[in-house]
Amino acid sequence: MTTEPHASDTRSRIDLSRQFLLAMPGMVSGDLANTVIYVCEHTEHGALGLVINRPTDLTVGDLLQRIDLPLSLEIGPVREAPVFFGGPVQTDRGFVLHVPRGEYSSSIPLGEDVALTTSRDVLQDVAAGHGPAHLLVTLGYAGWGAGQLEDELARNAWLNVLSSNEILFETPADQRYDAALAQLGIHPSMLTGDVGHA
Repeated sequence: MTTEPHASDTRSRIDLSRQFLLAMPGMVSGDLANTVIYVCEHTEHGALGLVINRPTDLTVGDLLQRIDLPLSLEIGPVREAPVFFGGPVQTDRGFVLHVPRGEYSSSIPLGEDVALTTSRDVLQDVAAGHGPAHLLVTLGYAGWGAGQLEDELARNAWLNVLSSNEILFETPADQRYDAALAQLGIHPSMLTGDVGHA
């Protein structure tokens, strides 16, 4: 049995899944100021995203050793890749964005080739040297309740742009904000934190 939408639900819903959110200067404060967030999921119930431009001092190799995974000699340069601050929610939990999707026990497909995995098996593969070709590991995530992200967008707190695997996995972390802005044809000097001042 289906129910008819209420009159208040007739406005079209935006879906920012698989897009980047760029924090507007002066509009987003605290842990998410100056961030680029990859939106993994955005539904009528809320949104979940991962900050992709805030590396921590922890490396992937350090993380694997902390969770008692022996490192193979085949692990390669991913050992020195940074673990990112993914957001202020569940900062003790790891999230792995990766290409290709692979066959892991708790992966959520995000588009044609990217997946989000939270199970240990992807990290076991990484430690053994045969993990995904591209990955980004975060601790924590950014979350919004129902309607919260839409309200923040209406207040111009965020810019959004389609995500790019190149920015996600290949662009240096300190260049990701500017690279995502460039996709909109915007230079960082065009943004100002002085909203509403003449």
